[in-house]
Amino acid sequence: RDASLSLSGVVAGYGKGTVLNGVNLDLGSGERVGLLGRNGAGKTTLLRVLMGLLPARAGDIRFGGRPIHGLETFGIARLGLAYVPQGREIFADFSVEQNLLLGCLALGDRSTRDLSPAFEAFPWLYARRGERASSLSGGQQQQLAIGRAIVSWPALLLLDEPLEGVQPSVVDEIVDALARLCRTTGMGLLLVEQNVDAVLSLCGRVAFIESGEVRESQPGAAVRDNPQWLEHYLGI
Repeated sequence: RDASLSLSGVVAGYGKGTVLNGVNLDLGSGERVGLLGRNGAGKTTLLRVLMGLLPARAGDIRFGGRPIHGLETFGIARLGLAYVPQGREIFADFSVEQNLLLGCLALGDRSTRDLSPAFEAFPWLYARRGERASSLSGGQQQQLAIGRAIVSWPALLLLDEPLEGVQPSVVDEIVDALARLCRTTGMGLLLVEQNVDAVLSLCGRVAFIESGEVRESQPGAAVRDNPQWLEHYLGI
């Protein structure tokens, strides 16, 4: 299926403030793109607009060639987008399995309650499926949040800081699982993440956002070989 994403002149903000000042960005079907920028550059706002959680004030957003701005979040999810927000947002009092089943709601009437994508990505989830989510470590809760998103078999996964506060060994597990999932299913990624090494490992292209605009987009290999982009846009 066509899972290309196209943003043209997208403007959005909160109250009277404007955060996105005419964002232009294109992803091909199955492409993996990292979105890098300083705090306050508009990364989270962009993901929220894509999922219909914040309305765009102007511009055009298309997924699979069809306009999606103005659609409800559940309608966007049924088209094949899934979102893992910053801070995980799992249900602590629900079991692991109940949290995963919530991800199947995006499929609507087509739901088969097939949790295998999550169990294949993170096999330990199956062993602990009956336990309360509150019993999991922070890194495990992050894996659960990713698992909940991928049980809807998304064509494009939006991830907001999935590695924040996660210990290095679990970071490697998450990066490996996402890479494997993209390889085997053709799923695309739009990844917001401060861990530059993980972004360059997972993504073939990096887009830099500054003051609410995507200023440039470069192949991941070029960013790795030319640290001036990271110095300019991230100050590292």
